Amino acid sequence: MPIGADEARSILEAVLEGEGVERPCRVSVSIVSDARMRRANVEWRGIDAPTDVISLECERPDDPDLAEGEPCELGDILLAPAHIERQALDFGTTAADELRIMLVHGMLHLLGYDHLSEADAERMEARQNAVLARIPTDAATLAITLTRHDDEGGPR
Repeated sequence: MPIGADEARSILEAVLEGEGVERPCRVSVSIVSDARMRRANVEWRGIDAPTDVISLECERPDDPDLAEGEPCELGDILLAPAHIERQALDFGTTAADELRIMLVHGMLHLLGYDHLSEADAERMEARQNAVLARIPTDAATLAITLTRHDDEGGPR
């Protein structure tokens, strides 16, 4: 993986902080092959193709059924590094920066953001870019647009 576990953890924490989530949250991050990602994409989204990231939400931090102080099982993020690396070449980023972007993107999905409509995409993009701007990196900027995803959620 082009970034380490400590950096990945700090990125996920930056998203939670940026969204004002104070409840402890648990997130599972799985690194999978393109073949495994394709199977997951078929199973969860009905799209028979590999993709960069899939988020599977479990609980919401603001769920009234969670006891005070009880950690939220936020969900799972699946990442396909080989796909992400190829995608980085298409977008002129590095594999590490593309993975950072996908971690933020996946985490925002777990927190209820989506890009199914233009308004939702603009809202998610603004939140994504706000978090990315706060992440220390060697890259000059990590700001992106959600036009990377078509209406079916796959990369363009």
